[in-house]
Amino acid sequence: MLFNSPVFLFAFLPLTAAICFLVRARLGREASLAFLVLASLFFYGWWNPAYLPLLMGLAVFNFVLARFIMAERIKPGGGLKNILVTFGVTVDLGALAYFKYTDFLISTTNAVAGTDWSLQHIILPLAISFFTFQKVAYLVDAGRGHVVPHDFLEYCFFVMFFPQLIAGPIVHHHEIFAQTKNERSFRFDYMNVAIGLTIFSIGLFKKVVFADNLAPLASSVFAQAGAGHEVDFLRAWEGMLAYTFQLYFDFSGYCDMAIGASRIFGIKLPLNFHSPYQSTSIIDFWRRWHMTLSRFLRDYLYFSLGGNRKGRARRYLNLFLTMAIGGLWHGAAWTFVFWGAIHGLMLIVNHGWRAIWTKPINTWWSHGIARTITFICVALAWVFFRAPDTQAALLIYKGLVAWSPDVLSPALAKDLLWLSLWMFIVWFLPNTQQWLARVHPAFDFTSNDLRADPLLVPVAASSWRRVLAWRPGFVQAIIVGAAAATSLLSLQHVSEFLYFQF
Repeated sequence: MLFNSPVFLFAFLPLTAAICFLVRARLGREASLAFLVLASLFFYGWWNPAYLPLLMGLAVFNFVLARFIMAERIKPGGGLKNILVTFGVTVDLGALAYFKYTDFLISTTNAVAGTDWSLQHIILPLAISFFTFQKVAYLVDAGRGHVVPHDFLEYCFFVMFFPQLIAGPIVHHHEIFAQTKNERSFRFDYMNVAIGLTIFSIGLFKKVVFADNLAPLASSVFAQAGAGHEVDFLRAWEGMLAYTFQLYFDFSGYCDMAIGASRIFGIKLPLNFHSPYQSTSIIDFWRRWHMTLSRFLRDYLYFSLGGNRKGRARRYLNLFLTMAIGGLWHGAAWTFVFWGAIHGLMLIVNHGWRAIWTKPINTWWSHGIARTITFICVALAWVFFRAPDTQAALLIYKGLVAWSPDVLSPALAKDLLWLSLWMFIVWFLPNTQQWLARVHPAFDFTSNDLRADPLLVPVAASSWRRVLAWRPGFVQAIIVGAAAATSLLSLQHVSEFLYFQF
């Protein structure tokens, strides 16, 4: 079931919210929690009920194993804690590897060793990449003693709550358990509903009006390259930039819709997307793009490899391996590995440059140069991310440098105009979190987060930002209503979110 499908918009979401609030008022917090778990299972099973046993089986396995791990942890020397953690992580990653990477390994082996093993054509269970990482983090933290007391129902809600189940954010257990125990959770609250519907409507607009209208141009260019045809200069740049903005609005829209749908029930999800194309470095980009994945890779992979504790050379190797593995997590293809490896190399260059150039980027022109360079590097890397194979990616790259005088045409002027519009939106307009900063829309909005990003802080009363900041009112209702109406009128067909394939 897709967030942008009529069945979700007009049936599942409103009915689930209404029944949840009724159950909460009549039967209490635990009953509403149980109802949301059942609703989430229905939401997941709508795609393919055959994989419900996998989702539920892994949930039970990890919950029970975590209990044994926490019991062993308090024994002298930690007992069998480490063995149990290793076993659990191996089972979780083994399930992911079987469903997602079996055919990739077989095809790679056939290509390298000249074998002729048959592909298994295993159907990838929806969201397995996301809920696997959540369970791995849960088991590791159980071994570290970082998991707060909770019951099985709370655990099921943590791993199955439908707004974050399919494509993230990759929620950390402490972010959910802290809220499920709150006596105010799952009650009807008009502010939560207003905030949630506002964020959800903005996300729907980004997906339907922006991303879906950019998709045909990007798809046609990459399909041309995938068919083995040469791509000329203008088409190559059109395709690369169209996909760069399509992915931005598609993933940003999904993140908004997930946060918005969850907020309706009084649950705050963590930020996962924070104007990444405004980044002034690749390091900054990964603090803003898929933020919860970056957090997982840092805390559970990069640090486990040794982080920066074993010298500069080992630190750079750890960065490279972390990003290459992160690329493989996105998809079972060498194009994703190359994309991750490119980002790993760019991070190494970025850290090396910072060690040499210590002057701050604190002027408008230095910000502009840094932002432009970062954007171009990210866009170039997206070619591998989108291309169906390495040959297609190389054809796109070849087209990007195939300049000839005949590209100067009215079409170029039109393309530059559209490019200017998209760049203005992603570079200068406030994002959803900034517009709703006064009501702390996501879990991450602590005082430290606000101080770290001045754009999130409500400013003086005379400022236009404060005047335009979201608050319950007629003007805001008109803006959000117009965005929602435009989105619904544009729903000519239902398209999947790009991150659903991961």
